[in-house]
Amino acid sequence: MTVIAPDQIAYCTESLPQQLSQVARRWAFSEGLQDTAIAEVQLVRADAHTSFHCAVYEPCLCFVIQGSKTVLLGDKEIVYTGPSYMGSAVHLPVVGRIDYATPEKPFLAVKVSVDPQEVAGLILELGDKAPPAGNDAICSEMDCGLKSAPMDARMQGALYRLLSLLDSPEDIKVLSPLARRELIYRALMGAMGPHMRRFAASDSQANRVSRVIYSLKENFTQPLRIRELAAAANMSESTLYHSFREVTRMSPLQYQKKLRLHEARRLMLAEGLEAATASYRVGYESPSHFSREYSRMFGAPPRADVSQLRAARSAPLPA
Repeated sequence: MTVIAPDQIAYCTESLPQQLSQVARRWAFSEGLQDTAIAEVQLVRADAHTSFHCAVYEPCLCFVIQGSKTVLLGDKEIVYTGPSYMGSAVHLPVVGRIDYATPEKPFLAVKVSVDPQEVAGLILELGDKAPPAGNDAICSEMDCGLKSAPMDARMQGALYRLLSLLDSPEDIKVLSPLARRELIYRALMGAMGPHMRRFAASDSQANRVSRVIYSLKENFTQPLRIRELAAAANMSESTLYHSFREVTRMSPLQYQKKLRLHEARRLMLAEGLEAATASYRVGYESPSHFSREYSRMFGAPPRADVSQLRAARSAPLPA
């Protein structure tokens, strides 16, 4: 009797993208970002190309199944076309657009939230089996908080198994954690692995910056104190500033401003706050200053922008 090991299973690379497209389209009922029965999984669909939209990426893996997308992080541009995926190691304000989509062949993507502690635990479990973190001198792209990679057949198969659970909800509670873990494992063992390992390593510069980013995210309404952030990360102020720009492609002050403006926009949309109230809530002292910065970022004054969003859809299409 011949036993076939899992590594020897031949995936049908031609049919996997089609299968992924079918299951994603089946559960992406309409355009925009949609929750699913799996708490950590959301679907994105667009039936036409879009203009640039602002968003904040959380730590996640985002898989483009079909269509094409451009994401701008500061001065860095990432264009990825299905089947491929992108990893966000930290919370990052970005600008993105859908480059290609039609009603017959919509843009389809899957966002899978990732807990950095879950990644660190899996790396620890893998030990020497995980790819090394890489050399700073020869791989500067790894310093950026975003990285893209193509989906190979094994990654596509893992993603299909996760999405297929939506067709059998009784299995989700038990099997979805296993399917998510396989996705993270495949990313760690593939081209994304060195990037993910770098941000998970407690003694790495990238990890120190990620802790600074977390602190800023949790306290973005407070005045920015670079000296305190640098001391907490055991870095000099100049090193923190340089490393922060490498990861986020923006300064700490720019990062804080973008978080404030995104939260103010959410407050006006979701809670119906007036612009002045929202501006004070997120840390601005001057409503006029807030309005100017809001207009520069979103292309319209707060009231006009929110009115347009409400008229077009209940929430902005994610970048």
